[in-house]
Amino acid sequence: MQKLVEGALTEALRDGGGEAIRLYVAACVERMAPLFVGLRAGKPGREADLDFYAESVRDLWHADRPLADAAEGVRRLERFPELQPNEEGITDVADTYGFFAALCLRYALLSHGSGNADDAVSCGHAALTAMGMLDRNVPGARFLAEEHRLQSLSLSGDASGLWDASVAAGRERFRAVSGSLTR
Repeated sequence: MQKLVEGALTEALRDGGGEAIRLYVAACVERMAPLFVGLRAGKPGREADLDFYAESVRDLWHADRPLADAAEGVRRLERFPELQPNEEGITDVADTYGFFAALCLRYALLSHGSGNADDAVSCGHAALTAMGMLDRNVPGARFLAEEHRLQSLSLSGDASGLWDASVAAGRERFRAVSGSLTR
């Protein structure tokens, strides 16, 4: 299977150390967050999950230190319906992007807590896979290319504007997915 995270980024994650890994995964999850929070908002019984997701995104941006409770966060996240086995598979658009957003957060929490570059690569891979799917479903979209660009930016050494760019990209993704739900 082809790895979507570019080789140079994988190498930079492995060589960059904990803070570089933590910044990379925080930015990836920030871009995916609207797909989870926005698509799950208003679902009965999901308020605590939405709060947990939003709090986790906020906490991930503290890239100067690993999360002390990352393992507990992963355990909690793994109880989310999006990450539970399902015999029918995932066929609903909102469920598909909710799954990828939850998976991205799972790998981000793992790598943020441990500094494991492989988990960070998996986080980036989940985001890229979701954006590749979105490109195939939205005519003329370039979400995959933008995700590649932003992943590179997060490891460029000059991450100024990364949070703003990640928030803006997340909003665009949510608008595109929401638009496909109303068609």
